[in-house]
Amino acid sequence: MTGRLPHSPRSDARENRARVLEAARAVFGAEGLDAPLREVARHAGVGPATLYRHFPTKRELITAAFAEQRRACRTVVHEALADTDPWRGFCALIERICELHARSRGFADAFLSAFPEARDFAADRERTVRAIAELARRAQESGRLRPGFVVDDLVLMLLAHRGLQDTPAAERLAASRRFAAYVIEAFRAAPEPQAPLPPAPHLTPAPPPPAR
Repeated sequence: MTGRLPHSPRSDARENRARVLEAARAVFGAEGLDAPLREVARHAGVGPATLYRHFPTKRELITAAFAEQRRACRTVVHEALADTDPWRGFCALIERICELHARSRGFADAFLSAFPEARDFAADRERTVRAIAELARRAQESGRLRPGFVVDDLVLMLLAHRGLQDTPAAERLAASRRFAAYVIEAFRAAPEPQAPLPPAPHLTPAPPPPAR
């Protein structure tokens, strides 16, 4: 006798959990963390009771849904700190954090603690702030980062970057990269003033050709 064996309850539960997580990433990513859980359940094709069985609180669902982004954020910080060129590491950290935020409104909200149930993201945020402070110190010592930079400047930058969430998804990533490039230029130390160019030589007009 051939045919598919029926799924076991444990297998069904794993599949339901995976569907809920996938739906949460899609819904929170597009609408932010204020999206209702019933919308996540509807998107996953499960009932609210199934969702709450796996994730009793919204906080637990948010933490699990963005686990991959949190790991990516930790990797970004580690690689930036390990870069032997502190200015390059500083720039890469800005670019890659902006990209993570541009790809998901929900992750950006959680990272910036705009949602009260996203407290589990505080460690990621603090780790990133410490990395920025260390990279800024090294980059300032190298003369590449402007002396007046403070970590609060980066926080203001990320808050401004959240405004890009209203940009259509198809354009958001490109807009984020342009934004990061402008910010990096704003943080860059002013170049050394160049010596003024010598005045252009006075040109004597050529005499007219002799009359024939």
